[in-house]
Amino acid sequence: MSVNVLPGRQAATPTPPAVSPRQSRPGLSFQARQSVSGALFVLPFLVIVVLFLALPLGYALWLSLHSESLALGNKFTGLAQYGHVFKDPEFRAGLWRVIRFGAVQIPIMLGLALVAALALDAINTRFSRVFRLIAFMPYAVPVVIGALMWGFLYSKTFGPFAGVSHVWGGGPLNFFGGHLLLISLGNVVTWAWTGYNMIVLYSALQGLPREMYEAAVVDGASPIQIAWHVKVPAIRQAISLAAIFTVIGTMQFFNEPAILARFAPDIDAGYTPNLYAYSQAFRFGAFNYSAATSFALGLTVFVLSYAYVFVTRRRAARA
Repeated sequence: MSVNVLPGRQAATPTPPAVSPRQSRPGLSFQARQSVSGALFVLPFLVIVVLFLALPLGYALWLSLHSESLALGNKFTGLAQYGHVFKDPEFRAGLWRVIRFGAVQIPIMLGLALVAALALDAINTRFSRVFRLIAFMPYAVPVVIGALMWGFLYSKTFGPFAGVSHVWGGGPLNFFGGHLLLISLGNVVTWAWTGYNMIVLYSALQGLPREMYEAAVVDGASPIQIAWHVKVPAIRQAISLAAIFTVIGTMQFFNEPAILARFAPDIDAGYTPNLYAYSQAFRFGAFNYSAATSFALGLTVFVLSYAYVFVTRRRAARA
């Protein structure tokens, strides 16, 4: 069939239909490529979590469900070892000691951190910046160095506190024995962690809108009333978060008593639950029982943390 073309005009070449870039590229769609790219970015972190967290925890759980002896070898015992742990008087004594320690030390530390954060938020001068840095410095000091430093300060022979009791005619204070031992350990922990919690609460205060303060000032509220009735309720969630982390850290109390044990004979293998689990594994070779002790402690921490969250939420709902 012939096509008639007018003189002076060329035949119009039909243009092909437009093809989108997605249609022109064979293979995965754009959403699929995004998913693959995201998975590749997450993969290194996932591998690290599996190798250094999931697998060790799984192996420890397997150990806690088995017992090993020379006569019977490795035998599956289920939850029997957990029952032995919760009936163990040494574990229960250490657990009760840590709970009493936290009941006194945690409110003191968080109270000091809250007061310091409120003071820094109210006073915005060069001195406040220097104080913020100084208060945070103990957290940057390694635990071993900080504990050894306080061990020197608590010494009865050459420490600076050795002659304090001579003022009223008494002998040198024994910071590593009796009722003063828990107080001494609590002082070390408070010194190390107050600055960290202060920064957390101070950051929460910095995120509050300043209109709240201005309205309270217009109403005639004093700085103390503003701090207690405006600022503290506004950062209640940050306080609860800091309290939960502090409870978890207190129940895992290990570093300070383990380092100061060489100076304090009262710190034995079962002084804290974490120290008891460590001693069972690396001093007595009872790795299965140590794993069960660790998971029993983790279960206790979970129950206490959940109870704290439950109580605080109910109080907030009533308010």
